[in-house]
Amino acid sequence: MAHILLRHREIPNINRIDVYKKHGGFEAFKKAVTKMKPQEVTDMVKASGLRGRGGAGFPAGVKWSFIPNNIWPHYVVANADESEPGTFKDREIMES
Repeated sequence: MAHILLRHREIPNINRIDVYKKHGGFEAFKKAVTKMKPQEVTDMVKASGLRGRGGAGFPAGVKWSFIPNNIWPHYVVANADESEPGTFKDREIMES
């Protein structure tokens, strides 16, 4: 299985910000917030086919396009409710 989201999970101390940044952490985020327009980011997410992790798998770029860009600030609300016994993916991602 190819691990994409957690591909660096085997690197010692990857949960430390200095180690994470050393391995390229935050570079894409930095580019998105400093060099791209909001619509460019939304278009890229749409083109990627990224879907929500909920049961419906709703396309993230479509959801983001519902947010009017002329009203600021915007907020991100993260739901980490796993609702499945023995599942800890959300916790692992948020603690990383």
